[in-house]
Amino acid sequence: MSDTETGFRFRSIALPALLPSLLFAIGEGSIIPIIPAIAQDLGAGLAFAGFIAAMIMVGELIGDIPSGWIVSRIGERRAMVGASLVSIIGVTTCIVASGPWMLGVGIFLLGLSTATFALARHAFMTTFVPLPYRARALSTLGGTFRAGWFVGPFIAAGLIALTAHAAIVFWVHLGCAVIVIVLLMLLPDPTARAAAAARAQGTRETEGEHLVAEESQGLFRTIVAFRGVLIRLGTGVAIVGALRASRSVILPLWAVSLGLPESTTALIIGLGGAMDFALFYASGQVMDRFGRLWSVVPSMLGMGIGLFALAFTHDLQNAVGWFIGITAITGLANGIGSGILMTLGADLAPKNDPAPFLGAFRFTGDAGTAAAPLLVSLVVAVATLSLSTAIMGVIGVLGAGMMLRYVPRYVPRRPGRPSA
Repeated sequence: MSDTETGFRFRSIALPALLPSLLFAIGEGSIIPIIPAIAQDLGAGLAFAGFIAAMIMVGELIGDIPSGWIVSRIGERRAMVGASLVSIIGVTTCIVASGPWMLGVGIFLLGLSTATFALARHAFMTTFVPLPYRARALSTLGGTFRAGWFVGPFIAAGLIALTAHAAIVFWVHLGCAVIVIVLLMLLPDPTARAAAAARAQGTRETEGEHLVAEESQGLFRTIVAFRGVLIRLGTGVAIVGALRASRSVILPLWAVSLGLPESTTALIIGLGGAMDFALFYASGQVMDRFGRLWSVVPSMLGMGIGLFALAFTHDLQNAVGWFIGITAITGLANGIGSGILMTLGADLAPKNDPAPFLGAFRFTGDAGTAAAPLLVSLVVAVATLSLSTAIMGVIGVLGAGMMLRYVPRYVPRRPGRPSA
């Protein structure tokens, strides 16, 4: 069945969904590598700088709880506009911050806005994209976000080199958020037809709004109901989130500890983002052809072993070279695991009512995402950055072992293979 036959064309989602998502991700990607350096400029020590960098993940975790309710009440486009406004408030707070605590508040608000924006994008795709095209559309959306994380650091590096001011990166995010709002306000809303159809049928919510509302309702009740799989496989999922989040905090902290200029830091982390972005499509091919284990286990082993190796390079003569190489390797490892959490969630969710489980599954992963950077900053405070990096590396290898044990138990067959 062609796009023409169904009346749906992929280019119809480019402006209303993909371009705003790309811009939002570019803004966020330009900031994240530089947060520890800016925090240190404001007087924070290395441990406190890590804590401030962790606030974006903590904000996302807390934002997960009300975001479904918000999207279901005000709609996808208004939720994205509102999230962009909150991000503007957050980034403005960062711009005027006179101390590290104020910077932390601004970063936390950015995390809150990211949670709602991401869920609203998901709801938008669910509402507007026909089911036969939805998986490809969501995959493209995920790739768009990774593209932003790839482009953002290079923009940051160029602007820092030109201005010699690291805080210029906040203006990048501010400009991106303003453009996102303008685009969303000026472009026709493709979901308006779906909303009108829903009202004609006597319902207030579109399909996407209903899905995200269901994901958020009874979150902790759902966690209890599915505690078996969430304790076993969910712990592995949380470790995947923990590895990704700790990497995004450890690498900028490592650059600060090596005394690298902010522009150089952004370039190196941008290189890792390029490796990550290069493999996001290949990851889906690996999962579909060979099974989920062939994506998640190499990804976790690559990041875990990479971080563990990094822990022993700080005082070597070629420490910067090791840092660049391991940043690229862990970027490749992260890329080969692209989409694994959404895929496992879809595999495990009950077919008749998937939304509550998907919400609980996503929350489990985000809990690991939020906890890991806090653990990193705690260990840095009481010991060293090298020790915290080694600990996360060991956790990553242990997580790969958990996935090796529990994925075959709960996802026993490759997709498409009929049940016995």
